[in-house]
Amino acid sequence: MSERERGSQAAIPAQQSGSESAPKRLPGGQRGGPHGGMGMGMPAERSLNFLPSARRLMGRLRPHRLHLTAIIALAVVSVGLTVIGPKVLGYATDLIFTGVIGQQLPAGTTAEQAVAAARAAGNHNFADMLARMDVVPGVGIDFAALGRVLLLALGLYVVASLLLWWQGWLLNGVVQRTVFQLRAEVEEKLNRLPLPYFDRQPRGELLSRVTNDIDNISQTLQQTLSQLLTALLTVVGVLGMMFWISPLLALVALVAVPLSVVVTGQIAKRSQRKFIAQWTHTGELNGQIEEAFTGHELVKVFGRQREVEAAFRAKNDELFAASFGAQFISGIIMPAMFFIGNVSYVAIAVVGGLQVASGSMSLGDVQAFIQYSRQFTQPLTQVASMANLLQSGVASAERVFAVLDAEEQQPDPAVPARVSDPHGRVEFEHVSFRYDPDKPLITDLSLVAEPGHTVAIVGPTGAGKTTLVNLIMRFYELDAGRITLDGVDITALRRDDLRGRIGMVLQDTWLFGGTIRDNIAYGRPDATEEEILAAAQATFVDRFVRSLPDGYDTVIDEEGSNVSTGERQLITIARAFLAEPSLLILDEATSSVDTRTEVLLQRAMAALRSERTSFVIAHRLSTIRDADLILMMEDGRIVEQGTHTELLAAGGAYHRLYQSQFQQPVSGDDPVAVPA
Repeated sequence: MSERERGSQAAIPAQQSGSESAPKRLPGGQRGGPHGGMGMGMPAERSLNFLPSARRLMGRLRPHRLHLTAIIALAVVSVGLTVIGPKVLGYATDLIFTGVIGQQLPAGTTAEQAVAAARAAGNHNFADMLARMDVVPGVGIDFAALGRVLLLALGLYVVASLLLWWQGWLLNGVVQRTVFQLRAEVEEKLNRLPLPYFDRQPRGELLSRVTNDIDNISQTLQQTLSQLLTALLTVVGVLGMMFWISPLLALVALVAVPLSVVVTGQIAKRSQRKFIAQWTHTGELNGQIEEAFTGHELVKVFGRQREVEAAFRAKNDELFAASFGAQFISGIIMPAMFFIGNVSYVAIAVVGGLQVASGSMSLGDVQAFIQYSRQFTQPLTQVASMANLLQSGVASAERVFAVLDAEEQQPDPAVPARVSDPHGRVEFEHVSFRYDPDKPLITDLSLVAEPGHTVAIVGPTGAGKTTLVNLIMRFYELDAGRITLDGVDITALRRDDLRGRIGMVLQDTWLFGGTIRDNIAYGRPDATEEEILAAAQATFVDRFVRSLPDGYDTVIDEEGSNVSTGERQLITIARAFLAEPSLLILDEATSSVDTRTEVLLQRAMAALRSERTSFVIAHRLSTIRDADLILMMEDGRIVEQGTHTELLAAGGAYHRLYQSQFQQPVSGDDPVAVPA
């Protein structure tokens, strides 16, 4: 839950709902200032900073040092046993080959005599090979010894497999705990980010970062860490065995290494840009889909289905092109490595065959070496094929780190102040504020809201009405001046303490998926059933809930599509009523209800506002006639203030606004802009 949700327990601010509420926060319907939707948090169009981001991602595994040590130890033993296997099988091959050759030699002779006879017959290569073999003429295959060797090889592979399974189990736990912690940090970070960050960040793009990108990081760590560790250890172990068996063949096999590195590097360099583009387009496409689905009724009303579909197709095509390019280019690595491995295999087979024929190596050693060459090229191929996974995962990690590195809101004071004698007196002292540094909005504004008074704020759209209440909530920080609550600077209070004293009911309702009872109780979770019913009755929610089949247990979805707009508004007002805040903010709270219900709600809110300070933003001037103080705002300034009667008698801006609503039609020559 964001801090904005927790702070204003009286109601869920409509700002959380996304793009629909942005005009309530920014003047003139802007979203995100001069940069529009592409504000902070959007991935920049630049190459992926691979190594620093990869090191930072690997650094997140540091708290699991003990498990990682065990994982490495298990991998070393498992790979070591696997590496010994081909040598043992090579010995088995020598037993078979020696038995076959020995059976063909005349019995009763010695090995030396057999070698001499072969040389005398001119078979020098056979004689050289026979001289290196532990052959007994006339004796066939020693099946007992062969059986023991095969059982040893089987045991080695079984134990290696069990250790590898254990290693994978431990690694899975490490990865999942790491990703769990990363999700928790992102959630906590979102709670510490200032509201301007969310103003400039498309909601779908942000959701993509905290869901798709984190899932991609999890898959990347899970699929690559184990394989990468095993592959590197295998390369080291196999390389040692290869040099032990034949330094010449080992050098032949090593020729493939620099060639593989060069090929992989060249391909990876071209695929990096494609991967960062792939995840960037994924986030942007999610933003488009979320926006279109959230406003699907508006899209249909204005007949913009084709434009929405065209925008989707265009962005989907960009995502397809980036994804296809990333996967195709990185996919070239695997066949390229297979080709290099096969060339190396052919070279080893030819040179090894010549050495067996010359007697320099046994057949079993050549067979073992060929297996080692396969084991040597296979992990190299695996590492190369993991390049696309690593690049994709690190690209996602960089996007998540961008959220974690975003500038946070000012921290709460280490020793927060407390309001010792709460009455609800609010004072603005020479307050200045602007969303855009180049466009002043509120300049040197001062006003006082006395305890128990109702302050109504009216004026044209963009005058700064909603900005005032957002500043009281500390959704934004002041550029100059200060705001005090009962004499205490609000910046000296903890945000939770400040917002816990304030209830908000906004024009844009926000309900979550749950029952009507749960939505009302959100204002005060510890409220009793009787208190919930009393709040519902006082705000006339009970009137329509009783007509529903499931009553207060009726489940409404996040958009509240199974209750009317006015009924949603009533539920949010009941939520505020239940919270009993000391400071109440009503921003067009009755604009979505019918006239009869509005009259009833005004009575309920009159009771709700009693003995507490209230700020009421209204375009319907009929709703604020009884306010203790009316502020007429234009261009971020209070141009008039007084009671309804005083302002009408003054004949100024408020008088003209009142006349435009009740006594004359709007004309193009009207000097005062009529609020929407």
